[in-house]
Amino acid sequence: MSERRARGPLQRVQRRSRELRTQVEALRAESAAAAPGQREALRLRCTQLKELVEENTNSLRGLKKADEPAPVGNYSQRKEEEEKLLLRLSQQLQKLLLVLDQDNVTKNYPGAEEHQKGPHAEEGNEEEEESEDEESEEEDTEEEEDEEKLLDDPNVRECVAVGNFDAQQEGDLTFVKGEILLIHDKKADGWWVAENSKGERGLVPRTYLAVPKEEEESQEESEEHIEVVDETADGTEIKRRTDSHWSAVRAIIENDTVEVLTTTGAVPAGFRPSMLFQLLEEGEEFRASYYLQPKLTPSQLAFKDLVWNSDRNTIHPRPTRVSLIVTLCSCKMIPLPGTGVRVLSRHVRLCLFDGSRVLSNIHTVRATWLPKNPQTWTFSPRVMGILPSLLDGDSFVRSNSLSSDTGILFELGITYKCNSTGERGELSCGWTFLKLFTSSGIPVPSKMYELVLSGGTPYERGIEVDPSISRRAGSGVFQQFMSLRKQPVLLVKVKSPSVHSKDILNFLPETLVGGMCYIHLLVFYRQILGDALLKDRMSMQSTDLICNPVLATFPQLLDQPDLMDALRSAWADKERTLKKIEKRDQEFLKSAFVLVYHDSVFPLLCSTFLPSYRWAEEEVELSRWKVIHDFLKRSREKDGALEYLLSSENTHRAFDISELAYDFLGEVRENSPGE
Repeated sequence: MSERRARGPLQRVQRRSRELRTQVEALRAESAAAAPGQREALRLRCTQLKELVEENTNSLRGLKKADEPAPVGNYSQRKEEEEKLLLRLSQQLQKLLLVLDQDNVTKNYPGAEEHQKGPHAEEGNEEEEESEDEESEEEDTEEEEDEEKLLDDPNVRECVAVGNFDAQQEGDLTFVKGEILLIHDKKADGWWVAENSKGERGLVPRTYLAVPKEEEESQEESEEHIEVVDETADGTEIKRRTDSHWSAVRAIIENDTVEVLTTTGAVPAGFRPSMLFQLLEEGEEFRASYYLQPKLTPSQLAFKDLVWNSDRNTIHPRPTRVSLIVTLCSCKMIPLPGTGVRVLSRHVRLCLFDGSRVLSNIHTVRATWLPKNPQTWTFSPRVMGILPSLLDGDSFVRSNSLSSDTGILFELGITYKCNSTGERGELSCGWTFLKLFTSSGIPVPSKMYELVLSGGTPYERGIEVDPSISRRAGSGVFQQFMSLRKQPVLLVKVKSPSVHSKDILNFLPETLVGGMCYIHLLVFYRQILGDALLKDRMSMQSTDLICNPVLATFPQLLDQPDLMDALRSAWADKERTLKKIEKRDQEFLKSAFVLVYHDSVFPLLCSTFLPSYRWAEEEVELSRWKVIHDFLKRSREKDGALEYLLSSENTHRAFDISELAYDFLGEVRENSPGE
């Protein structure tokens, strides 16, 4: 039994993680005691090791409990703990990579030479800038070596932290940049025993320490350095939260990669890692697939937003306090990142927000732009035919929140890739908030809104997206007016839905944000869900699994928009063949929808030919769409998917009961904060 479990996929990933952890620890120890000439080789090893960690992480995320040859206890918990370990290793390698790259980054940062060389370099500063010859590089190298020798001097006991460090394991000491530490033991492996001003002791990495300058000299240089790095944070307030939202904000504030990109001028000072993307990555709580599921009453004995209407033989429509159509029109004057960053996607993420908490799922709309004018983003006002739903600029917003502070949070973002390191990430290019009610509780009017974007995160105030615009403006009224015209803005149109659209939207959950182009598909799902849970269940006390492939797998489409497009296309083809009397028969339409679902997206969800969905990877997106297009074409020609499913040319993943069984006890949700 133990041998069989040792061969399981999760066990293999765990063993690989332990090997990687050993290699990371060895690399960190070598880097701590490395000479300057060895840093390039260490940097290469660090990059390769980081790729291996990411590869193992991707393997872990692709695992399922059904893949195990034998039962594994606490499978989800073990998988989550393993992912946390790999994330910690990736963070350690990223910090180490930044330390190894510190020399190159410092040389590219304006004014950095002044910080490194001290006040004695001012006299010959102009000659050095003009020449930039090998002699100045040799002097810098000699100064660095002198500082390294002084740092290792046994008599030097006080050191200053040159960066933030979070304890990676028990026994480490957390510290922040600029903090003075008293060194008690300088170990040969590069991890020294240090004590902070509170008397707390622990291990700290030698590479994060420097010898403090003499008194006034040290103080002046430290203040100057802080002023440059934290220029945009001066005078701002951040709401420090302790809930899941604060974990996302803290990850943004402590992101070293973006700090380097900002320092080197690769991105404007107001850019931040995307808060909404961080929330999406943390779990299912902010995904549309979660909000699509039925909600329980406080007693958890019945469904709150799924009630049967026996007169109409379907579920009751649920009117809500907020039911709006929000159209993204355009974004103007959006700053461009530098040449060191390649943009993979431009998009807007929107959700309901009350100033402190996200109250709904997070919906994403991808923008288009012209190479001649990349500072202007545009959106498709109405997606029809084969246009991807990801481009649908028309979004519906539903909420039953009673808070007068409820509004829509818009976050403009880019998915980027660093040319030097190959690292991918998500940056916020600005955010704005549109309150949906006045202070007296009256809904805001339906009209076009021009919303000025703010920089930083929604928990910061007074941050500009690009502070250089204001700095370049003169003091005159005209110059200030022109400066305002250059500020980035988002144009959105808010309107009430038509009577027909409102009737359709009322079949959806009370809280949900999504694209208008696929609401009819969401309604089919909710009606089929109502049939299964309220009409066809043998007893209201029964908690048995429900055999229904549509209910079991449809929510996955909301996280894979190209499959949602495939279903839209297949259903549109079917609708064109229906007669008027058939279109008025709701039971017939539901049966037809189930057949279309089985002949279109259901086989694709299990196909080995369809690559896993990955956001903003063009090659993967093109590869997936080719598989989807070829399958839909073949399904139409063969009048269904049966020939495809039985063909020996096609392979499918091993059968998993979750493909057919809907476990509503595992899917239902409790009351969310905004409901």
